[in-house]
Amino acid sequence: MYFPIATSVKNIQLQETKTEEKVESIEPAMAMAPSHGDTLAPPIHPKGSITGGLEPAVEELNSETLQLPRMLKAFHHRGFRLMWTGNFFSNIGTFMQNVAQGWLVLELTNSAYWLGVVSFAAAGPMLVFGLIGGVVADYFDRRRLLMVSQVVSMLSAFVLSFLAFTHHVAVWHVIACAFVTGTASAIGAPSQQAILPMLVPREDITNAVGLNSAQFNLSRVLGPTIGGFAMEAFGTAGNFFLNGLSFLSLLFALNRVPLPRIERSKEKDFWQKMVAGFRYVHTERKLRELIEVVTIGSLFGVPYLSFVPYFARDILHVGERGLGILMAFSGLGAFLAAVTVAYLGKLRKRGWFILINASACFAAIIGFTFSRIFLLSGLLQMVAGFCLILMVATINTRMQLLVTEEMRGRVMSIYSTCYLGLPPIGSYIIGHLSQRATPAHAIAGMALIGMLGTIAVFAVRRELLNLD
Repeated sequence: MYFPIATSVKNIQLQETKTEEKVESIEPAMAMAPSHGDTLAPPIHPKGSITGGLEPAVEELNSETLQLPRMLKAFHHRGFRLMWTGNFFSNIGTFMQNVAQGWLVLELTNSAYWLGVVSFAAAGPMLVFGLIGGVVADYFDRRRLLMVSQVVSMLSAFVLSFLAFTHHVAVWHVIACAFVTGTASAIGAPSQQAILPMLVPREDITNAVGLNSAQFNLSRVLGPTIGGFAMEAFGTAGNFFLNGLSFLSLLFALNRVPLPRIERSKEKDFWQKMVAGFRYVHTERKLRELIEVVTIGSLFGVPYLSFVPYFARDILHVGERGLGILMAFSGLGAFLAAVTVAYLGKLRKRGWFILINASACFAAIIGFTFSRIFLLSGLLQMVAGFCLILMVATINTRMQLLVTEEMRGRVMSIYSTCYLGLPPIGSYIIGHLSQRATPAHAIAGMALIGMLGTIAVFAVRRELLNLD
């Protein structure tokens, strides 16, 4: 399922065009389901595949058996349904743990400083291990790698649950478990990104990315809500235990989903593989430019979310309940954006779409910093979350279509590192600037720089505006 690195973008695009022309004239291919006990389905080679040569090993449903609206068409594929459901329940558990983890740290230390330390311990590993995870994803079996990362995270949750239940937990235990879980997630994330386009044919990738983003952001709304009730009923130990159980849903899905066999990269040296990934992104101009846009958004835009508690308490004076509502507004906007992406399907002029939503996101963040009205702040949170996910999901989809299967794990690890690993650095910059200015002014200044930087990228590379 690999193409030589030297394959030109022009040839890939030509092949994609021919593929799209033939999609309407062929029936969806019936994937070869693995026999009982098999972990991999044999590769199949119909037209209309993700890479232009191979169709992902998915089990198609007969259209007479199940009729789904256009925005749900990726659910026709059994593998995608399994992964979507498994990820959904697993992510709900993760957000349940996040609520309990923050509450436990406050109970142990009564200090917001330690909240920041735990947050950095959880997100920091993405900067170091995210790139390594991309190389590993292209070298080892992605299914097994992702399963190992989930098992490690599950065990970490159970350990924290046991320590909290026996009242032997200390703040360093929470930091250690957050670091272990963050490391496992960083190594497993590129594999998870690389598996998604193997579950659906090319014409359904945009819909699949939208639906996958929808489940994440829906769990982002439901997880903290359910976690609050569960913590009241069972305590923090109960939340950690339920999170541990939630990983079983994704492990079950990974064990059942059919995936094609893929040829492994020929480079044997680990660092050579990593360098090859950076060289590939640098050589492929469109990938490089999309990564630049993601980097700007993650460094100058996303970090403001870490300071929403400050606005809730010191600016809007709404307390803990108001903070929860503000975060729910952001999650709701992100969820609606994901549903929108799933509904729209293939977009034309994606470059303009990315630029408009990136600019609107930064503008909403600036407006949020100056708002003194709770409802207005909530609406601006929703707009920022909506536009951010529209931008990120569109970039993710286009990158999935541009990259070759051989380099997918490494390219998506670079994407994940930029999107998930840079916000802690942006938060640190804002915190440092807050010593000389108010946090609101620091965030507004960062967002303004991000907006101007994004516009500059599109102004210098005008062909990016016409990206399809």
